[in-house]
Amino acid sequence: MAASMQRIGIVICRTFPVILQRNLQLQGFRDWKITPISTASVQWVNARASSSSSSSEDETETPKTLSRYADSPWQYLESEEYIERYGSKPIWSDYRRNHKGGIPPQKTRKTCIRGDKICGNPCPICRDANVIIHYKNVNLLKQFISPHTGVVHDPTRTGVCMKQQKQLNKAIDTARDHGLLPVQLPHVDYSKEDYSNTHGAVRQTPAPSSLTSGEPWYPWYGRLEPDERELARVKRIYKAYLK
Repeated sequence: MAASMQRIGIVICRTFPVILQRNLQLQGFRDWKITPISTASVQWVNARASSSSSSSEDETETPKTLSRYADSPWQYLESEEYIERYGSKPIWSDYRRNHKGGIPPQKTRKTCIRGDKICGNPCPICRDANVIIHYKNVNLLKQFISPHTGVVHDPTRTGVCMKQQKQLNKAIDTARDHGLLPVQLPHVDYSKEDYSNTHGAVRQTPAPSSLTSGEPWYPWYGRLEPDERELARVKRIYKAYLK
């Protein structure tokens, strides 16, 4: 609302001097003795309007670009500013999302920042410009991982929007690949019987029987008779090679 009012004021500042000068020149009110606005004053007003518009655009930039911890986001968690604001608790511990009715929504919002507009109650990551997700920011990533199971907390518990949750999952996987976060693998009790050949389901391979020349390995293989139609079709296909 404040940004829209400011833009309306800028438009009025740009157009009002020109309109007033034209009306005075056309109507020619001699009794008022008002001198027409000079070109220098109009240029000064336009310069002020352009400077105010540029400053308003700078103010509407996303908060993430204005953070002084952009190059090293892990230093923010060790600063006095962070300790004074959050203490030793996770950044999502005191967060409560506004919703209608007594039943909370089943999933968080898609994103908190759309262009230069921020929602009224942003998620724990979007509300603080100094909180930046990075795979080297291990202390921040640990706040979203269960210390008992190693599973990433669900966004319905932390209140993080879906856009930031995707970045969290990606940063956690990258940190685990680089060895910055421990990986808890499930314990599997292997049984020796699965890899041994001493139980009843496994027996030794019998020795091959003595075979004469031309006798098949399997005795039932000699009793098989091919189909006459299929045999004739194959002979027609390979007729040139059977000569």
